[in-house]
Amino acid sequence: MLNHVTSKNFGPLKDVKWSDLQGINLIIGENGSGKSFLLKALYTSMRTIEEYKRGDDKRTEMEILAEKLYWTFQTEKIGDLVSKSANEALFCEISLEDKVFSYSFGKDTNKQIQTLRNQTSPRPYNSIFLPSKEVLSLYHIILESREKDRLFGFDDTYLDLVRALALPRKGGKNYAEFADSRKALEKILNGKVEYDEISKRWLFKKGNQKFAIGVTAEGVKKIAILDSLLANRYLEPNSIVFIDEPESALHPSAISDFLDIIAVLAERGLQFFLASHSYFVIKKLCLIAKQKNMSIPLISLHNTEEQKVQYDDLQDGVPNNPIINESIRLYEEEIAGVLG
Repeated sequence: MLNHVTSKNFGPLKDVKWSDLQGINLIIGENGSGKSFLLKALYTSMRTIEEYKRGDDKRTEMEILAEKLYWTFQTEKIGDLVSKSANEALFCEISLEDKVFSYSFGKDTNKQIQTLRNQTSPRPYNSIFLPSKEVLSLYHIILESREKDRLFGFDDTYLDLVRALALPRKGGKNYAEFADSRKALEKILNGKVEYDEISKRWLFKKGNQKFAIGVTAEGVKKIAILDSLLANRYLEPNSIVFIDEPESALHPSAISDFLDIIAVLAERGLQFFLASHSYFVIKKLCLIAKQKNMSIPLISLHNTEEQKVQYDDLQDGVPNNPIINESIRLYEEEIAGVLG
């Protein structure tokens, strides 16, 4: 489990020190505060650790990390990731089961990272990033854009995801919690999403009917992605899942069901990092934390010059934050209108 992250001068992340991370971890903040940036920073570190010494890959950690940063953040040079106002180098450190992985580089860095420390062991598990936009209807476009044309546009989170989805589903007995979660996901979907090898397309199956994935609801496709990654065993206990805006395109009741499934998977050993600006997500995770006596660390990022950072735990209740404050403001405005 990833249990600590420190980030300094990493784009909008001026000074982040987030400790005691758990099975579910939530990032909130205004637009542009660095929520997705923090998710991607964690993802690039985890994928570097996982790809290093896997199979016949002979690349060094520095080479893997530089490539992941370049194709994930898609900057002209990775030195552009250093905070504009910073006079010091970018520094990022994560702790994985108390083993440190850290690196540092300055603004002039092109594609070579000189300072890297890695205490972690080769990792056989997979991390995955689920972006806010769905990928199933763009499946072939993403592959062609990145693997054939080598163009910016779809970053590495999209490419890694479609490659993971391309793996065939495995038969046989799955983990009990995974099987139960897949049944729950299917219930939310009211059908199944599968890749048809003959037509080379993703299809939504409802009873005896089949629908092209392009005309299927966005929320259906988002949930289907998690189901597919459980079905082909790309995800297993000790995998880490990063989800940007889990609420995107989902009805509030589906958000609630989706987060219940995430909580079950977290209890089975998966670790989740969620970035959100939804009141429903915060409130539901707070209820899960209390009902299951589960610690759910929360980091709130604020758009200030020094970037104020607030650390809380949803097990202690919903803390004061801009998302809740805006919900209260709208409620008070409505009451004032009713009362005249």
